[in-house]
This record gives sequence, C-alpha cells and structure tokens, in this order.
Amino acid sequence: MARVCQVTGKRPITGNKVSHSNIKTKRRFLPNLQTKKFFLAEEDKWITLKLSSDAIRTINKNGLYSVVKKLRAEGVSI
Repeated sequence: MARVCQVTGKRPITGNKVSHSNIKTKRRFLPNLQTKKFFLAEEDKWITLKLSSDAIRTINKNGLYSVVKKLRAEGVSI
C-alpha cells in the first residue's frame, strides 16, 4: 500500500541528506502516517483509514462524517 494519506493526500518528498563534511545524497522524507479505525455512527459500521497526524486533527475538528462525505464526493471508496 502506498505511503499516502487518504484525507490530506500527503506523500513522501525528496531532499538531501547532508553529512558533517557537507556531502549531499538523496533521501526521502516520509509522512507521519497512522492506520486508524473509526466507528461511523451514521452508517453503524467501522472504517479503517490511513491518515497523517494532520488528518487526525482535521477529523477531530470537523467530525468524521463530514470528512467521509467529502472523500466520497471526490470519488474515494470507503
């Protein structure tokens, strides 16, 4: 499964690893992803989402059902 947040769309980015002697080599910065299970009360079922910590805060602020409705409107199957 890809390292992509289902809500925010965050994905790995590339950059340079810089050593003490200032030699630069390519590296990847991975997003802070968590696999989280939520109970969707409106549909009386559990859903599992792969989320960044930023997306978990968004769900806490806006509510799970509104976030799921927005995802389904964009065409994501949940």
